Amino acid sequence: MTTPTQHGQGYGYRDAVAGERRRRLPAGLRAPVEARTFREFGYLLLSLPLSIMTFVYAVTMVSLGAGLLITFLGIPVLAAALAGARGFAAMERSRARALLGLDVGSPGPLRARGHGPMAWTVALLKSGESWRNLLYGILHFPWAVFAFNVALVFWTVGWTLLTYPLWQWVFPMYTGQGGIQLYGDGAHDIYLDNPFEITVTAVVGLLITMAAPWVIRALTWVDRLLVSGLLGPSRLGARVVELESDRGVVVDTAAADLRRIERDLHDGAQARLVSLAMDLGVAKEKLAEDPREAARMVDEAHGEVKTALQELRDLARGIHPAVLTDRGLDAALSSVASRCTVPVQVDVDLPARPAPAIEGIAYFTVCELLQNVSKHSRATRATVDVWRVENRLMLQVADNGVGGADAAAGSGLAGLAGRLDAVDGILLVDSPSAGPTRVTAELPWRRA
Repeated sequence: MTTPTQHGQGYGYRDAVAGERRRRLPAGLRAPVEARTFREFGYLLLSLPLSIMTFVYAVTMVSLGAGLLITFLGIPVLAAALAGARGFAAMERSRARALLGLDVGSPGPLRARGHGPMAWTVALLKSGESWRNLLYGILHFPWAVFAFNVALVFWTVGWTLLTYPLWQWVFPMYTGQGGIQLYGDGAHDIYLDNPFEITVTAVVGLLITMAAPWVIRALTWVDRLLVSGLLGPSRLGARVVELESDRGVVVDTAAADLRRIERDLHDGAQARLVSLAMDLGVAKEKLAEDPREAARMVDEAHGEVKTALQELRDLARGIHPAVLTDRGLDAALSSVASRCTVPVQVDVDLPARPAPAIEGIAYFTVCELLQNVSKHSRATRATVDVWRVENRLMLQVADNGVGGADAAAGSGLAGLAGRLDAVDGILLVDSPSAGPTRVTAELPWRRA
């Protein structure tokens, strides 16, 4: 008796076998019946009526607005044309996402300086994305007409000829010779009067049917270019948004560093110096009464001074180490490695020193990664490699620890990745659960 689990396993096995057989089927044979082909064909069919609507709207509104520019009425008409074009663009992006699998980002909301109709009118007229959306409505119409006709002809002719042997009996116009009349005027009739000719017709239909999906994909490739180029956000606008985001990250990072420095000074060196001042005051009072006790307190204060100085050196090193400024990354990273709880081998191979800002980011990146090695990796050795590849500064910190580091888990690696991203850098983490861990950072190379 077969258990339900066995039934499920059997069905899963048969599904896997069927999927493997579909993958083994050549792409040329799969293409005519693939869902992608039907989606793209449907996209081309829908393009014609939608492009007619957008073309008529764009031409009408632009012509009306241009004609009314002699008065002030033309400006709001043109702004309305641009607003409608943005609406049509949103519809086209959704259609491309659903039928072509093309995910094009929206340009984003308008940035109007102020409130009221006049501010929005000015923002629309100054929006490059809106003008490109309007241009799409004009340019897409002739292409949609061409693509619609080509796709429809290939699709219908191919399937009609391929399936002709199945439906040729629907309109049997027989002649005296027993052939099937396709067309003619009675004097010059053409017949398919034997199975060979019918077979040749089906073979020709098969070839056209197999070619139709590739023709459709070529046509939709042009549509993809039009949608991506005219309906998506401009590269300049996207870059501006990215830079604004990076600026926010840099500002937040600087504020967090300032808070950390203030906290370290307040809780560390400042508190120790206050305690030191109080101890020295007590020792001064006891100097006449009990010189021996006063000497002991001064000796303790001397130790506190050394400790405070060490804390101040560590704090200054955390802000920007002097060895990095004087001798560069090689010496600075060697100094950091010597303080790590895990033996670290440092290899720096740079033809020149990068810009101080890049050098500082590289230094603090390695410091953060080595701190993670000391705290979480349980490793017995680690390596730090620094080199240059074309216009990129490469850093790699590896260890033989337990692994499991994840930059997406909201840990310190996520903050480090955000800092690197703010300067067009990249952080890649390769840390399987059983180890080892290899973290690679890329920074732009900028000469000092």
